[in-house]
Amino acid sequence: MGCFECCIKCLGGVPYASLVATILCFSGVALFCGCGHVALTGTVTILENHFSKVTSDNAMLTDIIQLMQYIIYGIASFFFLYGIILLAEGFYTTSAVKELHSEFKTTICGRCISGMFVFLTYILGVAWLGVFGFSAVPVFLFYNMWSTCAAMKSPMANFTNIESICVDARQYGIIPWNATPGKACGSTLGDICNTSEFYLSYHLYIVACAGAGATVIALIHFLMILSANWAYLKDASHMHAYQDIKMKEERELQDITSRSKECLNSYT
Repeated sequence: MGCFECCIKCLGGVPYASLVATILCFSGVALFCGCGHVALTGTVTILENHFSKVTSDNAMLTDIIQLMQYIIYGIASFFFLYGIILLAEGFYTTSAVKELHSEFKTTICGRCISGMFVFLTYILGVAWLGVFGFSAVPVFLFYNMWSTCAAMKSPMANFTNIESICVDARQYGIIPWNATPGKACGSTLGDICNTSEFYLSYHLYIVACAGAGATVIALIHFLMILSANWAYLKDASHMHAYQDIKMKEERELQDITSRSKECLNSYT
């Protein structure tokens, strides 16, 4: 076999579906974790500078955001390892790889591991659907603030008193009702929308939400791949069992035939 044929055969053993799903999963998790972490930091800055200037009022919120940032670290580490494991499982169950090893046989342990990955990926997919929905909440809140600022700046708007237009962060449950000032009105609200923290956090939340959606798609892709691989392993095990029975029957038939010939020769 030449070098070119060997390379083609090796490339045929790459599980391209699992590779695409892994790249999509890594990209989605990286976008969600990286952008989400920076956006949470910017949100704390906006709240402390404009909505809750007393530190004791937003102490609980600050602790929750720090906890969420630590959770983001754990999510990034876990999915980096889990993606590599699923990619390795894809290499293990690729039919082209089995052709390179003619004596490959599936085991009960291998089928159980594949089934476990199917179940775990399903649970993670459902969990990431919740994460995707949760990540859309800050996008909605920031969009409301941005649309309010855009309405105030619109030349077609006819407001008699711009200072009466307010955004109250307390009504969303982000900060307690006794927070001072708790809301931003008129020109103050416009200044908040013009800050770099607001602009950056708003767009980072959008990217983080898109990353969560990409992760959900990647997990659905993984789930389809794992289900197909598990079915292939199950069929392969049945095929091996059938071949073993067939070979055993052929050996028994050959033994019977040889004994018959010996008996016939001895009689003759």
